[in-house]
Amino acid sequence: MVRRSADLVIATVLFFLVLPTLLVVPLALNDASYIAFPPQGLTLRWFEAYLSDPDWRIATIFSLEIAAATTVVATIVGTMAAIALVRGKLPGKALLQVLCLGPMIVPPIVFGVALYLVFSPLQLTGNLPGFVLAHSVLAVPFVVVIVSAALERIDPLLELAALSCGASRLRAFFGVTLPNLAPAVATAAVFAFLTSFDEATVSFFISDTGGKTISRKMFEDIDFNLTPVIAAVSAIVVAVSLLLMGAIHLLNGRQEQQ
Repeated sequence: MVRRSADLVIATVLFFLVLPTLLVVPLALNDASYIAFPPQGLTLRWFEAYLSDPDWRIATIFSLEIAAATTVVATIVGTMAAIALVRGKLPGKALLQVLCLGPMIVPPIVFGVALYLVFSPLQLTGNLPGFVLAHSVLAVPFVVVIVSAALERIDPLLELAALSCGASRLRAFFGVTLPNLAPAVATAAVFAFLTSFDEATVSFFISDTGGKTISRKMFEDIDFNLTPVIAAVSAIVVAVSLLLMGAIHLLNGRQEQQ
């Protein structure tokens, strides 16, 4: 009885957490020219308006470019950092771990202001290198946490066995460690991509009129041009996030079955 009550409470809490996200779908399909719930009719014209608007297309492509580059940079840097923290014997390891996780603790608005003050004199606002650098800093902690947790479960004797058989450290890593880490690295890459693509606060500070992300474009339209197009964009972002997380879940499930 107690377990059923606990399950009911958990299910209720999860339902209220997910409900606002699910509501963007009927809002995006609303036939009215303003955001309203319940929808007064069903239509796909707001998705068509999003796809046909050059400003939305430019912002979306720019965000995808940033997210793709951030995924590569953050995954490589975060994986290397995780290996150094877990396998290495570094002085001040505890302090280094705290520094790696710092961007997850610092409020995004504080981080955004600091980045703007640093990036503006260096002309790194509103361009791809600046966004990739900023988003990589935000995404690396997720990669470090995920890869470190997976690396802790891998027996270091496997690497030592490869080294004792004559393999170099690099070959032992690519032949033994990396294949075992592959699911965790793929999961970390997805989190890095979503961290960049969905990031809004820092992007608001380092954007400009020449380069803005989809999140910055959404902020502007909420202030000056609030239409169901916002809901359509939100629904697409949610769908992409769910598809990526579902793909990682299937990948990890197949890996466990092998």
